Amino acid sequence: MKRLLLLRHGSTDWSSERKLCGSSDLPLNDRGLREAHEAASRVALFAIDAAWSSDLDRAVTTARISSPLPASPDPRLREMNFGDLEGERFDDLEVRTREALLAFDGFAAPGGEAVSALSARVDTFLDELAHGTHLIVTHGGVIRSLLRRYGEGDRLVLPCELVPVVLEPRT
Repeated sequence: MKRLLLLRHGSTDWSSERKLCGSSDLPLNDRGLREAHEAASRVALFAIDAAWSSDLDRAVTTARISSPLPASPDPRLREMNFGDLEGERFDDLEVRTREALLAFDGFAAPGGEAVSALSARVDTFLDELAHGTHLIVTHGGVIRSLLRRYGEGDRLVLPCELVPVVLEPRT
């Protein structure tokens, strides 16, 4: 059985301003660094067999601070590439775009990536995981995709929130 401890990276200046960070490689801000240190005590409650992170700085730094094991970075755990929407404030997007992004399934960022492509690349990563408990430090879109398929349904995950998920075999 594969058990995942999904940890969203800490806050960045863009996420604090409700800007779409996507594949932009942004560092944690001071708040994000504090969140990562606080997350370490929650992660320490679990015995993990391996740790992984997105290869983007905000996830790598969160993993370095919060994980008791060194985390292996993997680009398949990156946030969705928002293309032309990168850096845009969510509240400034056209209503139609906001609604499509909130609906999630079927969303494709103009000049960027579709949710289906995000899910497909994350699935290739998951298929390679051995049985055991894995800490995965990643992004809100990745976690949302996994929760919709394996977890408690659709919801947004806060910075440095830790969410356990048990993977059931896909049919």
